[in-house]
Amino acid sequence: MSFTSSIMYFFAGFIIAFLFPRIPILMITRGKGFNLVFPEHPAPVPLSPKLTQRVLHMRMIYWMGFVVSLVPLVFGLASVKWGNAAFGFGLWISSGWFILSRLQTFIGGPKPPWTLDMAQQLQIIMDETKSIQNCCSMPVAEWRVLTVSCARCDAKLSDLPRPDLGRKRMDGFFLGGLRLLMTDGYPVIDYDDDSKNNINDSEE
Repeated sequence: MSFTSSIMYFFAGFIIAFLFPRIPILMITRGKGFNLVFPEHPAPVPLSPKLTQRVLHMRMIYWMGFVVSLVPLVFGLASVKWGNAAFGFGLWISSGWFILSRLQTFIGGPKPPWTLDMAQQLQIIMDETKSIQNCCSMPVAEWRVLTVSCARCDAKLSDLPRPDLGRKRMDGFFLGGLRLLMTDGYPVIDYDDDSKNNINDSEE
């Protein structure tokens, strides 16, 4: 096998293993039937139990990719030993990198785009809009790109940027999918404790 063909096999394996664990995020929930209760992308999403449920579903799908990545990892190791070594090495490197990037969450790395804490924050905001200390007489909380705000009085209720919510994207399957691959579903802007203007590569 020539050097050029080995490089091609390596990159073929790398790309396949790169895409394979991300298929759940790219495909699940994108159908029209999954989004009947949500406005079309990129419109603000009203806070509701359905939205909280969607955040939890996206969290589950995110971690599902960790399990899915084990498939190309095993096939890559098998291919290195018994098949095309260059192709298998590409599979193994890409899926191994994916697994390590997910595991860094547990050792101080960035949090996933969708977390249990995020779902709880949304529920707390919904409860607060029903209390006597709400922002206006008839508050309607909605999740915009950068904040959770009231649709009636425009009061900002939370500095919680919106990640991808699994809706069918207005920029189409291919361009939208490319953006999701580049950003992994993270919001356009991620607020930290020290700065409110820390721009990340991200989505929605």
